[in-house]
Amino acid sequence: MSTSSIDSRMVARMFLAGAKNLEAKKEWINQLNVFPVPDGDTGTNMTMTIMAAAKEVQECDKNDMAAVCKAISSGSLRGARGNSGVILSQLLRGLTKGLKEHEEIDVQILADAFDKAVETAYKAVMKPKEGTILTVAKGAGDKARELASAGETDIEKFAKEVIEYADEVLDKTPDMLPVLKQAGVVDSGGEGLVQVLKGALSGLLGEEIDLTPVAAVEAPTAPKKIVSKEAPVEIKYGYCTEFVILLKRELNSKQESDFRKFLGDIGDSIVMVADDEICKIHVHTNDPGLAIQKALLLGQLSNMKVDNMRMEHREKLFHMNENGTADEIDQEISGMAERTIPQDAEYEYPEGEIKVSGKHVDAVLNDAAKWGDDKGEAFGSMEENKASEPAEEPADFGFVAVCAGDGLTELFKGLGVDEVISGGQTMNPSTDDILTAIEHVNAKTVFVLPNNKNIIMAANQARDLSEDKEVIVIPTKTVPQGVTAVINFIPDMSAEENKETMMDVIGGVHTGEVTYAVRDTVIDDKQIHEGDYMGIGDEGIISVGQKMEDVTFEMLKGLMSEELELISIYYGADVDEETAESLRKRVANEYPNCDIELQPGGQPVYYYIVSAE
Repeated sequence: MSTSSIDSRMVARMFLAGAKNLEAKKEWINQLNVFPVPDGDTGTNMTMTIMAAAKEVQECDKNDMAAVCKAISSGSLRGARGNSGVILSQLLRGLTKGLKEHEEIDVQILADAFDKAVETAYKAVMKPKEGTILTVAKGAGDKARELASAGETDIEKFAKEVIEYADEVLDKTPDMLPVLKQAGVVDSGGEGLVQVLKGALSGLLGEEIDLTPVAAVEAPTAPKKIVSKEAPVEIKYGYCTEFVILLKRELNSKQESDFRKFLGDIGDSIVMVADDEICKIHVHTNDPGLAIQKALLLGQLSNMKVDNMRMEHREKLFHMNENGTADEIDQEISGMAERTIPQDAEYEYPEGEIKVSGKHVDAVLNDAAKWGDDKGEAFGSMEENKASEPAEEPADFGFVAVCAGDGLTELFKGLGVDEVISGGQTMNPSTDDILTAIEHVNAKTVFVLPNNKNIIMAANQARDLSEDKEVIVIPTKTVPQGVTAVINFIPDMSAEENKETMMDVIGGVHTGEVTYAVRDTVIDDKQIHEGDYMGIGDEGIISVGQKMEDVTFEMLKGLMSEELELISIYYGADVDEETAESLRKRVANEYPNCDIELQPGGQPVYYYIVSAE
């Protein structure tokens, strides 16, 4: 029996089946990494990306094609991790653009959507390289167009032939990228895409698939966290409030600006990301009810969460301090909601509840009568709506950096970086993680240092989503490049001048990293055995052996040239100070005219990160 069209419920089923199949194959895809290093994470990154979207699909109205497409696009965009995840999110974004206007999807519409998916993904990559996930996607798109042009109408037959051809293209990727052929693997991102398509086909064919709600996919190491430059001694706003607004109608620019100002009046740490159908809100406030009431004027709420930060903070202190008492915690909780009430306040909650400025309450209630005129006046009287304490004036410049390891985190904080996202080789932060960090920086212009080539695309995506700040991504591929960029920042220069300076100096930083091999292989004519130490430079593997110090030293020699003057050595979590000092002395003896810096990085997986500049 042929299938000539599918509806929104089937699209949702196929997408969830594709996500589940990718999740099941993620470890196998991780092992397709060209370099036999322990941080192969393509499968993990793609899975975490698609599962962020799957969660939204499960919660949306599956009878509405536009809602299903919105959930797929928005969820994958914000959940995207690593280059493979970002490209997958762009493929899904383009695909859903081609589907969302139709309640019934036929072969012709699918073929058009495939074209849009490929076009969107290629535009997102500055220098597309053949032999990758892009090539596999293009092959699938070409086959889809061929079948539609030939008059094929059976979606099941269409899907089977498209996937069969995508598999053929995947098998040819080693012929397009010599590094794949030498490693004996196909492209891991392409494999991930094929597994999504195969899972979707299973969903289409009605095969038995576990489509129970997906749990959040855990990162391969400890959960990431955003580390502030300075932990606040006193919590000004006590409630971390988050929710998603399902908008009645798309916000115009004035409505969005006024709502953001309102949130600024009642709190701080604001993250507001809006598109045509949803608006995601994060705010720290003493009055979560006001934020919620204001949001209800815009639409229905979902994913609501309110955390009492003062209580959590006191409980942590209580557990850390043996002299703390439960009475101290009770006192903190009972007094945490008090605010200074302006003399002109006309309203306050009943005794024992949160006390707030009457003007804030009036602003919320009065706006309810104004909403709906579609003239952007719904939040018109915000000049009179001031918080009891003015917001701190934003700085001209701020920094966000990504790194893994306590030592490296402290290094960046010491250099003046405002927000440090814990992540890197073994744990790529998502677009949303980077966007949140950007919003946490109280500055007009924020420089982002990804410090990993696999995070640059997610950083660029976060830049494009940020709305109230100028965001400049410096494409640092390694931690030493990030350190050099920050050191060369000059506050008195303009943002553009600093960008040019940092872009220039990072090009003079040569970096090497030492880790171990997880399988036997041959790369760059080097025989590598499982368990060997490997020294990996900017252009590939430099040294291989069974003694860590020798491999590190040989790698450094491969980085050096006569004009280089500074050598920095960051030792990881699995290297003790005595061992690292032995390496430093050996390097100092070999290069007596260079300054040698040795610092504890605390990074996982990589025993040493070494730079020469």
